[in-house]
Amino acid sequence: MSRILIAGATVLPMDPPEAILDPGWVRVENSRIVAVSDQPLVPLNGEDVVHGSGSVVLPGFVNCHTHLAMTLMRGVADDQPLMPWLEETIWPLEAHLTPEDIYWGSLLGIAESLLSGVTCVCDMYFHPEETTRAVEESGIRAVLSGVIMEVLPDPDAQLARAMQFVEANAGRANDRISTVFAPHAPYTVGAERLHRVLDAARRLGAGLHTHLAETRAEVERVRAEHGLTPIAYWESLGAFDDIEPIIAAHCVQLTDGDIAILARADVGVSHNPGANLKLAAGVAPVPRMLAAGVRVGIGTDGPASNNNLDVLEEVRLAALIHKGVSGDPTAIPALQALQMATRDAADVLGLGDRVGRLAPGYQADLILLDTRGLHLTPATNIVSHLVYSARAADVRLVMVAGEIVVRDGALTRVDTNEVCARANAASQRLLAAARTERARAS
Repeated sequence: MSRILIAGATVLPMDPPEAILDPGWVRVENSRIVAVSDQPLVPLNGEDVVHGSGSVVLPGFVNCHTHLAMTLMRGVADDQPLMPWLEETIWPLEAHLTPEDIYWGSLLGIAESLLSGVTCVCDMYFHPEETTRAVEESGIRAVLSGVIMEVLPDPDAQLARAMQFVEANAGRANDRISTVFAPHAPYTVGAERLHRVLDAARRLGAGLHTHLAETRAEVERVRAEHGLTPIAYWESLGAFDDIEPIIAAHCVQLTDGDIAILARADVGVSHNPGANLKLAAGVAPVPRMLAAGVRVGIGTDGPASNNNLDVLEEVRLAALIHKGVSGDPTAIPALQALQMATRDAADVLGLGDRVGRLAPGYQADLILLDTRGLHLTPATNIVSHLVYSARAADVRLVMVAGEIVVRDGALTRVDTNEVCARANAASQRLLAAARTERARAS
């Protein structure tokens, strides 16, 4: 049996969200938390003691929506609207990706995520078997998707592969991996194929991960083709019936009726403020969604449209932009923004009974941040400091399922030098292939 004791830290269990233990103690046995206390816990024989003075401990951040392997395309297509960005640059580059590229791109994204305090990611990308390999080797927790997009060749084969992936990989890596179906969006998956995806999801007891109502252009396109908003259109197809979890990324362009559907159908929303701002998609009506009872978590989107995987940065953006667009400084308080990246995000992914809180019986997915930096001094309000002042570089320790995967700010399982070298080589090959293709076309 492995035991770890975090002693004398400031502890934010997020259970309830406002709880603060200062000082506090957290005991871990094997993969689970067994004690969280504001009273000193005496170290046991053989216990690994982490001295927490000058640190804050909280649940690991949960990234509700990303495309990890798109690290390979970071910075190659900035300052464009969504559809030209996809159709003119990203999709042509992706046509040259190999499974090995996706493995290294995913491992790079995972390394970046872990070092910034992310303990769980919800990823949507091609060749998810390669992302599975990267997840297993790195130690992170993940919800991985079998992707279906009709703009790609042979969507029937895609669906067959997605069904095989979802069924074969659920519970892998000592139950750190969950699997869902990912019909990409209403404009890339038609009604007939969506029904087949839904039938497979219900048969296998799997959830859905999709993009919905991301841009005004998407809403106008779906309205023109079907007479409904994307949310109402998918509801009319039964996409929200008898399936859980349903993870809807973006949900920026919503009507009041859309919000009512999301609340009624218990759809979880991934709020991705950085990518939505960068692509000028708009600002999701998060305060209205929360007021209606919609579950909202935080996501980064992919590192080619953000351009990083820093959930703490997204927390800060979520706390700031809704104040700015509403004129209400109370719109998303700091504590609520932090909750959206921990317990609420876990709930969105259907993992709220396992992660997102520090409580006995929960998986020991937690992070420790150093609070002694100049930018976190004086020590007045730890929640405020985390949301408005802290940086990813403040993360010193990350634990997933009771295993320390980042210690003293360094990864314990991943060789970052090799990952960076492999990712750079893959990216250069992709760009060279794209240049050659453009030259032939001209």
